[in-house]
Amino acid sequence: MKNPFEGKVIWFLTGSQGLYGPETLEQVADQSKEIVAALNDSADIPVDIEWRPTLTDEQSIFRAMADASADDSVIGVITWMHTFSPARMWIRGLDALHKPLLHLHTQHHLEIPWDTIDMDFMNLNQAAHGDREFGYILTRMGVPRVSVVGHVTDERVPQRIGVWMRAAAGWNEAQNMRMVRFGDNMRNVAVTEGDKTEAAIRFGATVNTWSVNELVEAVDAISEERVDALIKEYQDLYEFDPVLDLGGEKHQSLRYAAKQEAALRDFLEAEGATAFTDTFENLGGLKQLPGFAVQRLMADGYGFGAEGDWKTGVLIRIAKVMGYGLPGGASLMEDYSYNMAPGNKKILGAHMLEICPSLTEKKPRLEIHPLGIGDREDPVRLVFDTDPGDATVVALSDLRDRFRLTANVVKVVEPDKPLPKLPVARAVWEPAPDLVTSATCWLASGAAHHTVMSTALPLDAWRDFARIAQMELAVIDEDTTVEGFEEELRWNNVYYRVAQGF
Repeated sequence: MKNPFEGKVIWFLTGSQGLYGPETLEQVADQSKEIVAALNDSADIPVDIEWRPTLTDEQSIFRAMADASADDSVIGVITWMHTFSPARMWIRGLDALHKPLLHLHTQHHLEIPWDTIDMDFMNLNQAAHGDREFGYILTRMGVPRVSVVGHVTDERVPQRIGVWMRAAAGWNEAQNMRMVRFGDNMRNVAVTEGDKTEAAIRFGATVNTWSVNELVEAVDAISEERVDALIKEYQDLYEFDPVLDLGGEKHQSLRYAAKQEAALRDFLEAEGATAFTDTFENLGGLKQLPGFAVQRLMADGYGFGAEGDWKTGVLIRIAKVMGYGLPGGASLMEDYSYNMAPGNKKILGAHMLEICPSLTEKKPRLEIHPLGIGDREDPVRLVFDTDPGDATVVALSDLRDRFRLTANVVKVVEPDKPLPKLPVARAVWEPAPDLVTSATCWLASGAAHHTVMSTALPLDAWRDFARIAQMELAVIDEDTTVEGFEEELRWNNVYYRVAQGF
């Protein structure tokens, strides 16, 4: 996957005013540069922070915000009121800002210099109340933002800023995303449908449909030499079922799967798309349902939605961008079966074929098995268990008047026993706070059965993304109760309908 942070920056905007004179403003500039340098030195900061000249009047503030909004390399801004920056100066600028905003409530000094503090020091270091002035105008204007409080030497501060940066990068990706759908949704399924026009308004993502036979033509055009190169790559990365290896009786099935991968890459690159869907109900002239090819493309950062589920495909691509460079991965997932034994309740998740190998550091096994759906030749797929650890499972639902993102904190665990007769990639997890509460709340939320499992991203990344998108987020975590969750949904129904106006 190409580094989505390359060439992107976050602007650091420092607020002050001309009242303090040039000497004080020079100190303000020097100290804000030190803050930026300290943040950029942190391994938790994935995007370069660029210091910008101190803002001291309405026009310079407006110009900075308008320039940030117009600059494609800028994916967000951080603001800090070093001294007192009267908030009415910021109104026009905040109206002109169309990028994510983080309000850093910090100060240059770590400790109060008790023995030497005087009024000169107090005049220079006024963030304690300067930022409160700024917070007031953000709230009064309804500006969505994330506020981070603390000194930059506190490791929690760059960590939290880094999470927000990832959400800002995800939002930037959504604003520029193109989705290719081969065919339509699985017939008669409700939750995979959605308003593509509203998605373009809310997220910026462009979702369009192509005939599956255009993909068939692309598959037929792939050369055998290109297939040979891919087979060599597969041999280095995966364990092989002998029937798929060179000379094996099913080797031609693997070659066809390689053609599907190459054709999908070519098609998506030609369309400038970073996500796609297919459906087993519309395979046209394809000889097998793309399974292995989908797994390979997801591993390289593409979003994918099964059965025409474009919302999940969009969400996977966003998760891939936000989680870039972190240990773990992101994949399509679907709850398939429960273990409901007392004291051992957990969920088995999988899909027909399409679980991303980024969910494991082990070497997946390349296998071929019949698929009793789709009416095509036996498809190739990677088989593995997801690595144990913390994860989040999220789903996007269209509720007619808004999108709702539902998130469940989970812990991936090893299967209780081997699964020798389940020839697909899978995950087993224990949802927080427990299976009964989690499932009850998931049903109440109207959350989808297709989900995104991320073993890389913390819940705060999804919180920040939802805040940037001004989208409802329903969280199921260790503190959730059914009564409290349902009450929150009722209040959310009121808020989001009123917030849209008439």
